[in-house]
Formats: sequence, C-alpha cells, structure tokens
Amino acid sequence: MKTYSYQESINQLDTLLKRDEDSGAAVRDSVLEIIARVRKDGDAALFDYTEKFDGCRLSDLRVSSAEIEEAFAAVGPEMTAVIEEAAENIRAFHKKQAESTWMYNPAPDITLGQHITPIERVGLYVPGGKAAYPSTVLMDSIPALVAGVNSLVMVTPPGKDGKINPNILAAAKIAGVHEIYKVGGAQAIAALAYGTETIAPVYKIVGPGNIFVATAKKEVFGKVAIDMIAGPSEVLILTDGSADPACTAADLLSQAEHDEMAMPILVTTDAAFGEAVVSEIYRQIEADLSRKAIARKSVDNYGFVFTADNLDEAFELANAIAPEHMEILLPEPMQYLDRVKNAGAIFLGEYTPEPLGDYFAGPNHTLPTSGTAKFSSPLGTYDFIKKSSIISYSKDALEAVHAKIATFARSEGLDAHARSVERRFEK
Repeated sequence: MKTYSYQESINQLDTLLKRDEDSGAAVRDSVLEIIARVRKDGDAALFDYTEKFDGCRLSDLRVSSAEIEEAFAAVGPEMTAVIEEAAENIRAFHKKQAESTWMYNPAPDITLGQHITPIERVGLYVPGGKAAYPSTVLMDSIPALVAGVNSLVMVTPPGKDGKINPNILAAAKIAGVHEIYKVGGAQAIAALAYGTETIAPVYKIVGPGNIFVATAKKEVFGKVAIDMIAGPSEVLILTDGSADPACTAADLLSQAEHDEMAMPILVTTDAAFGEAVVSEIYRQIEADLSRKAIARKSVDNYGFVFTADNLDEAFELANAIAPEHMEILLPEPMQYLDRVKNAGAIFLGEYTPEPLGDYFAGPNHTLPTSGTAKFSSPLGTYDFIKKSSIISYSKDALEAVHAKIATFARSEGLDAHARSVERRFEK
C-alpha cells in the first residue's frame, strides 16, 4: 500500500486514484461487432458466442422451471434460509423508497400532479466469471419488483457444463425473477436491448459486469436506459486510530479480494495506526485468503493510506474521493454523519462492516463507483419507475392566463403555440 500525507495528496487525488479503466478501441470494436451480429442473426449469434466465450454448446437459451427447482434443491435448506432472510431485509428497506402518484389544486379549477408508473420490462445482468453473486440477483431484482416491474428478465453466463450456478438460480426464484436466460457478455446486453427470437427486448438494463459488458451498456444506451457504468469496487475507512487494526485490515481486504483493480483506502489521523493496519493486511493475505493473488494485486497497486492532521482534513479527503463504501470507525460515529457529503453507502461504527451491506442489512449494494457518488445514488426503486406530469385546467382557469401564454409563445417566435390557446376564446 502507498502512504501519503494530507498535503501530499489533496491536490493530486485524481492522479493518485486513477485506474486504467479505459476500454480502448479494441474492446469497443469487438463489442460493436458483437452487437451488430446479435441484431442480424439473433439466437444463432447467442449460441455461437456462448460456445466461443463460455465453452458450451446450448440447445436452449431459456432456463427451465425444472432447472430452477433442481438448483433450489441443490442449494439446501441452510443457504436457502439465509437467502430468504436477506431477501426480506432488502424488500423491507426498498418498500420505504416506494413513490406514488400525487396531485394538488393550486386553485379550485386547476389540478397539477405527478403520475408514477413502473417500467414495464427490465433486464438484469448477473456476472458469472470470477465468482457467482446471488447477492447481486437480490439487490438488483427486488427493488424492481417492489417498484412494480411486471416483466423482469435475468441473463447470466453458463458454466462449461451449460448450467447456471445453483445459488444464482435459488436467489432468482426467491426474489421472483420472471425469465432467466443462459447468456452473458456483450451479446447478452445486445439481446436485451434489441431482442432475438427467444429474448424479447427490454426498456432498461441494470447490473454489473466486466469491461465488455460495461462497454456494451454504453453502446446501447439511448435504445434502452441503463443504471450506471460500475467500475471496480472500493472502500474507504475513516478513523482516528481508535479502531482495531486487525478488523480494519479485514474490512479493507473484503473489497481487495473482489478484483485486482479494487481500491482499499484508509484515511486516519494516526500514522502509527496506519502502519499497523498495513502490516496486518499483508499478514492476513498470506494467512487467511483463498483469493490472495487478487487481493495482493489490489493492495499493491491501488491500496492507499492517507494520513491527516485532524478529522477536518480526514473528511475533506474522504469527500473528495467520494467512495463507493465509506466506513466511519470513530467513537460515536453517528455524530459525524452530516460531515459526509459524497459516499455511495455509509457504515457507522465498528460493528457495521461493509460485508453487512453487501449481503444482509437491506440497503442496496449496487453503488456509484470511481467518484461518481458526487452526483449519483445507490440503485433503488426510483430507478424502475417513470414520472409523468399531470395538468388539468378548466375553461375559466385557462381563459384567465391565455393572453400571458400567447405573449410568452410569441417572444420565442412560436405563433402556433400562441394561436393554440387564443383560438379557444375567439368570439
């Protein structure tokens, strides 16, 4: 891990934190070729790409109900119970976000308001490469279903045996996903956006993926909506040195093991504590982790310790970084909540580690990365609805203002706009 003082870091954060996430022309060209082929050849292209990239030749893209039931049984009652409880926590939290149609009357004969309707058909991408993530199934599907989406379509790449990870299918069944297809990569995004003989097109695509998936989402945006372009994961822990170094190191490693480009960051006012955490990180990598090669690359290349002189500097750094996950390991952490301006999710106190949010607490773990928490939010029910304005005027209400509307319209050179309201009141 690299160590910097506040003065060394504050003016060059963008340079220090830059990760080489540019897809490059080669990736974009490949993605465009895949999209074009799927649009032209439909299912045939999906079968070919699945054989090429996933190593299996399928006879059917759709996951059958029998396959889902077989996977559900294979998962077993203990894991099933855990998934069900996590799903209920996630569902309860997202019900609090639900919005409804509202109207008001600024005058007796005027009605204004906002009409809320769910997006009718949504596609959910679930990765299946380096690891299988049933938690992603829950986090990305449940808010959509709570919002009222009545056609939720999941795509995920199969293994070489042509099957989907049982935990993913169990999570999809528990969440209530309507359709599941064995297809991944850019070709899955193209199928969701444009449709094939088997997969009907959707109106929005959500879910994380590799650089090919992210690039494909960029390319189909406009044809469909997307949630966000998620980069590698990151966690920032802010502490005055009163936390446990071993637990702090473990929390940082919980993100480092995700990906070689994951970014674990410690911001502390105690330089000696920072040194202790770094030592503990490398000890735990060798002693405890099955994904030690991934975690070590993350820590070596993208791990940081920033030492601040006081908490004011510490929070200034944290807000400038705008992390995906922020842990505040301070005494009485709730009193510092208002000092957080930019973070995807905020974890308060030593018994609120980041994995609690990944799996179980209820708030969504699909979060803005790479500093985008400065202007965006976690995935929620609000991502699966549309808002339409409601306007209703009576004759008398329009007559009272029609001359003003006509004046405004003619100031913009739009005579037909003016005539639209004037014509209703001509003798």
